[in-house]
Amino acid sequence: MGEIDTAVLSIDVQQSFPARDYWREDDVPAFRANIVKLIDGATTKGWPVVRILHEDGDGPFAHASGLVKPLPWMPATHAVEFVKHVHNAFTDTGLDHWLRRRGIRRLIVAGIRTEQCCETTARVASDLGYEVDFVGDATLTFPMTDPRSGKTFSVQDIRERTELVLRGRFARIARVEEALAHE
Repeated sequence: MGEIDTAVLSIDVQQSFPARDYWREDDVPAFRANIVKLIDGATTKGWPVVRILHEDGDGPFAHASGLVKPLPWMPATHAVEFVKHVHNAFTDTGLDHWLRRRGIRRLIVAGIRTEQCCETTARVASDLGYEVDFVGDATLTFPMTDPRSGKTFSVQDIRERTELVLRGRFARIARVEEALAHE
C-alpha cells in the first residue's frame, strides 16, 4: 500500500438537523447508505475520516442543546473530530494543520448541507491547495424557498447548482464509487 494522501471530511452529520423545522426524511435513506458506504470504503483503504461538527448560537446547534453529536446511525470510525463555528471546516479549527502534518493532499467532501457547509468547505479546501472530490450523492440538503420570488428550489435543483459551480473550478464532482476508486 502506498502513502496515504486522502482523507474523508464528514461534515455536520449531526443530531442538530432533525430538530430544525426544515428537516425532511425523504432523502435520508439514500444519503445514509451513501455516506456510510463512503466512510466504510475509506476505512478499508486506510484513509482517515475527519468528523466535523457545527456548533453556534442558541437552539439545536448550541453546545447546551446536547444535539451537537453524530446522528445515531453514523459509523463511529473517525481519526479526529473538529467542532467549527462557521460554515467551512477550516477557518476556526486546526483541520488544515492536522491534514498537512499527515501529508494529506486530497479531500473527499460529504455531509450536510450540500450548498452550505459542504460547498463552502470544498471551496476553501481548493483555495488552500487541496485536490477536492465533492461527493454529491453523499451530501444532504432540503428544499429552499426564495423569500423574494417565492420560488421553491428542490433538493435536485440545489444539488445540480452546487455541482455546477464547483465542477472544474473547486472540485471534481464524484459519486461514492468514483471517489473510492481514485488512487
